[in-house]
Amino acid sequence: MLRACRKSLFKGFMAVCLCLTAVLAGSGSLPASAAGTVELYTPYLKLSAPPGDSISYSIEVINRGSSTADVELGFDTRGNKWEYELTAGGRAVSRLAVKGGESQTINLQLDVPLEINKGTYQFQVNAGSSTLPLSVEVSEQGTFRTELTSDQPNMQGHSDSTFSFSATLRNRTAEKQTYALSAQAEPGWDVTFSDGGTSVTSVEVEPNAEKSISISAKPPETVQAGSYKIPITASNNSTSAKTTVEAVVTGTYGLTLGTPNDLLSTDVTAGSERKVDLVLTNTGSAELKDVSLSADTPSEWEVTFSPASVDSIAPGGTARVQATIKASKEALAGDYVVNINASSPEKSASAQFRVAVKSSVLWGWVGILIILAVIGGIYYLFRKYGRR
Repeated sequence: MLRACRKSLFKGFMAVCLCLTAVLAGSGSLPASAAGTVELYTPYLKLSAPPGDSISYSIEVINRGSSTADVELGFDTRGNKWEYELTAGGRAVSRLAVKGGESQTINLQLDVPLEINKGTYQFQVNAGSSTLPLSVEVSEQGTFRTELTSDQPNMQGHSDSTFSFSATLRNRTAEKQTYALSAQAEPGWDVTFSDGGTSVTSVEVEPNAEKSISISAKPPETVQAGSYKIPITASNNSTSAKTTVEAVVTGTYGLTLGTPNDLLSTDVTAGSERKVDLVLTNTGSAELKDVSLSADTPSEWEVTFSPASVDSIAPGGTARVQATIKASKEALAGDYVVNINASSPEKSASAQFRVAVKSSVLWGWVGILIILAVIGGIYYLFRKYGRR
C-alpha cells in the first residue's frame, strides 16, 4: 500500500510539472518566434569616405514571422568615437514594431571624424538578436587643421604693376572658423585681401569647407628689380595656416624729357619755324621700348619730330630727337605754350616749352616805309602850302 501511495504521489508531481512546462512554453512562444525571425538588410556593407564626410545608410528591418515583432534597436560603435544617429520618419528611433511578413526602413547617419587615421573601421547595427555588421574605409589621413594654398604663388611684372594672386583657405576643423588675414611684406608694399570683390581683413569658413581669397600686392614707387616674398597668414585663437606668394619685379621704369642745355624756352617768328633739340633719358633699371612723341600746340601751329619715335632706350641711356615748331601765320606777338610728350607702354614724360612769337621783319620794314611816306607827305604839303 505504501508503494502504491508513493507511485500516486510521483504521478501527481509529474503531472504538475508537465502543466507548468506547458503554461510557460505557451506564454513565451510568440516573443521567441518573433525575435528569431527579424532580419536586417542594406546593400552597402562596406563604404569608403574621407575624413569629415557623412555616410547615410538605408536599412530594412524585415519580419519573416507571421506576427508583429517588437524590435529593440541599437548601434555598436565598437569603441570608435564617431557621431551617429538612427532615425525613422525623420525622428530618432530606438524601438520599432514590425508586422508579420512586412518591413520597416530606418536610416543611419554616420559622421567620419576630421581627426582620424587612415584605415578600416567596424560597426554593428542591432535589432533584437539580429545584427548587421558595417565597415567604413577612411580613404586618407585625417587632420584638425587649416590649410592655405595658392595655385600660382609666383607672379612677374614691372614696378608699376599690381600683382594679383588667388589663394584657397580650407577649414579642416569641425567648427565654423573666423580667420584674420595678414601679410608680412617689406615696407612700402600695399597688400590687400578681397572676398567676392569686397575688400576684407577677415573671412568666415564653414566646417570642412573652403573659400577663395584674392590677394593684391602693389610695390612702392622706389622698388628695385628683384624677387620679393610675401608671407600670408590666416589665423585665429585655435588654428592658423600660412603660405608665401612671390612678386618678381623685372625692373623699374623711368623717363625724362628735356633739352641738352636744360632750357625749355625758345622764340619764333609768326609763320616761320624753329628747331629744338630734345633729350630722352631712361632713368629706370629696365629697357624702354617704342617711345613715341607728340605735342599739344596752340591753334594752327605744327610740331614734327625727327625721328618720330625711338625703338628702345637702354637703362641709363639717352636718345636725341629734334622737334620742329612752326608758328601760325596769324600768331600775334607774345608768349605761347607748347607741350611735348614722350610715352612708351611702360612710362611717359612731358615738358612744357615757352615759345615767344616775334613780329615778322617784313612787317617792320613795311611800318618804316609807311612812316617815311607819312613824313614825306607832310613835308610836301608844308612846302606847297607853307608860303601862302
